Amino acid sequence: MKAPTRRGVRTRHAVLALTGAVGITGAAVLTLGVPYGQHRTPPRAGHPAPGASARSPGDAPSPGAPGIGDPLVPLDGNGGYTVRRYTLAFDWRAPATPFPATTTISATATQALSRFDLDFAGNTLRTVSVDGTPARTVRDGDELVVTPAKPITRGSTFTVRVAYTADPTQRRHRSDAIQDYGWVPTPDGTLLSPQPNGARMIFPADDHPSLRAPFTFRITTPPDLTAVANGRLVERVRQPDGRIRWTYDSEHPVAAQLVQLAIGRFTLVDGRGPRGLPVRDVVPRNLVGDTEAYRSLTPEHLAWLEQRLGPYPFRRYGVLVADTDLPVALETQSLSAVPSSDLLGDRVEAERNLIHELTHHWTGDSVAIRRWSDLWLSEGHARFYERLYSDSHGGPDLEDTMRAAYEQHDQWRHDDGAPAEPTERSLFRQMRYDGSALVLYALRQKVGEDTFARIERSWVTTYRGRVAGTRDFVELASHVAGEDLNPFLTPWLYGPHTPPMPGHPDWRVDPVEED
Repeated sequence: MKAPTRRGVRTRHAVLALTGAVGITGAAVLTLGVPYGQHRTPPRAGHPAPGASARSPGDAPSPGAPGIGDPLVPLDGNGGYTVRRYTLAFDWRAPATPFPATTTISATATQALSRFDLDFAGNTLRTVSVDGTPARTVRDGDELVVTPAKPITRGSTFTVRVAYTADPTQRRHRSDAIQDYGWVPTPDGTLLSPQPNGARMIFPADDHPSLRAPFTFRITTPPDLTAVANGRLVERVRQPDGRIRWTYDSEHPVAAQLVQLAIGRFTLVDGRGPRGLPVRDVVPRNLVGDTEAYRSLTPEHLAWLEQRLGPYPFRRYGVLVADTDLPVALETQSLSAVPSSDLLGDRVEAERNLIHELTHHWTGDSVAIRRWSDLWLSEGHARFYERLYSDSHGGPDLEDTMRAAYEQHDQWRHDDGAPAEPTERSLFRQMRYDGSALVLYALRQKVGEDTFARIERSWVTTYRGRVAGTRDFVELASHVAGEDLNPFLTPWLYGPHTPPMPGHPDWRVDPVEED
């Protein structure tokens, strides 16, 4: 995701100073399974470490934890199971109109479960079943607590079906770069902006960026509308009543915050990227010509990033042109949402947005963050490569933008926490963007451009399709560089004061201004 600076840029990327529901029945089913990737993670409540010995099926069932214990958002995600697959079935009617929905979740129990939670907010709940048998439910804030008719044994696969009436007007607001998130209305339909934890307003979920599963989307629309979602179109079938059912397969596991589903009067523009990679843009019919110039740059952007980060990690890519008040672009997996206004103005600014969201597909989408405090790894990389690209394509000089960030770094630390020390409220503030790109710039100054390039490629290759955090990055960088980088990176990532910049002894940090 891209963020504006406090100095007034209209899009999520920053330019520094130098430059109710009605009674319609629907349903949801949840399928849970093994975590994506093989990286070993620390044990947490309801989620024993991979390889831990299984308890016998006779062990006493207990409730799954209501969250995975992320210090910034303790109740996000859930304990006691892993999701194997989500199947979303949406019977879309019209903009701002509640409609029937089902979510089916297939899951595997990681403990003997007497009950378990789903992250689910708003909407009108109709029925919930577990393995076809009605289950008891309680709604507690954003938690949907499900008690099956009989306990679920550890290691067993089970299916949860949640039927509800979806409310496509649901949105929430943050005071950082995210602004409004959840359902995003368009003139003739909708699209999604679920980051950071807005997926729960759309479907019952295991809603944390470290938790991923494949998705199947089945979206029924009026015959004059098109539905799109992450991944590949599997089939388009006309129903007996003339409506169209669109089925998509995500092809890869997806975090809930990266799910995309859009409905509207779209033209699908197909192209090819490096090595024949399918590129599919989704464009409102009245904007196809006006946005073509910048959308057509995607193959060049892919090639430029592949030179630095290696092969693109998914099976397809594309841009969803958002003809709406979407305040920011968003790296929804394989189909980045970009506001139409960003594609109708200055080329330098348009390319910064496009490069930023595309970079996320290596860092943030493929290499997922372990905890929200690791967000600097996702947004910092996206901002760094956005700045690096802009430096050689008509934009501001990289060194100038990094010096400007350096001058403000103590102030950002004071206001929003050091790069790896955000609060929940300051997650998507300037420190996670240019402030975190500055950490990568400092690392490059420390180890040299060639070693930095090897660190970067090793990072996205080693953790491709896996979950990783700050400690993983520091350890990998140290290994590639052949020196312990903990003493260097720790003060850059933590604490109130910005360290000296290698190679730039003349750079100075501005004094902190108290509120």
